[in-house]
Parts: sequence; C-alpha cells; structure tokens
Amino acid sequence: MSITRLEPEERLSGAVIHNGLVYLAGQVADDATLDAQGQMEDILRQVDAILAKAGTDKSRLITVQIFLADMADMAGMNRAWDAWLDKGNKPARATVEAKLADPSWKVELTGVAAQA
Repeated sequence: MSITRLEPEERLSGAVIHNGLVYLAGQVADDATLDAQGQMEDILRQVDAILAKAGTDKSRLITVQIFLADMADMAGMNRAWDAWLDKGNKPARATVEAKLADPSWKVELTGVAAQA
C-alpha cells in the first residue's frame, strides 16, 4: 500500500495519506497574534485546504483532537468550530489543555479523515 505525504517540511508532513485515511499533523494558526477564536478560524481554513489536497473534506473527518493552551479559551474556540462544523457529519472529538510548542499559540488541532 502506498503512502502519500502532503506539504512536507523539515520535521514533518502536513498530512499523510495511507490506506484511505488522511492523518493531519498538528495545525496551528499562521497569525499567532489572533485570539483563540481567530486562531481556530485560521486553523480550520488550513484544514479545509489540506483535506482538499487529499481529495476529501470536513464531512469525512473521523476524529479530531484539539489542544488549548488555556481552557478559558474554550468558548471562543467553540464559536469558530460550531460555525465551521458539518452538522450532519460530526467527528469524534477530544479537547484538552496542553502547553503548546510556541507560547503565542492558543490552539492546535490534529485529526484523521477518510478519503472521499
């Protein structure tokens, strides 16, 4: 079975496709000066783009893990999530508080989607 790596960088690939599944690397906002809602909106635009490159979309998400630097940002993150979510195809989701690699990041998201 083949493995396809999308958006390879020095230490990781933005996504890896294997056996009909798309594994997303941790996605963070391009603009770390935004609040949690703005960072999440930016992340979700990135997710849409990488899923499109993989030949799928958010309706095919299976599971998502969201990491918040501070749980106080949960409401803002959820506003962005709720506006973006495909209501008919909700993935399994976990949200945890975690120390992120860069202190300016408020949100990080990773997940797995099925190819279309």
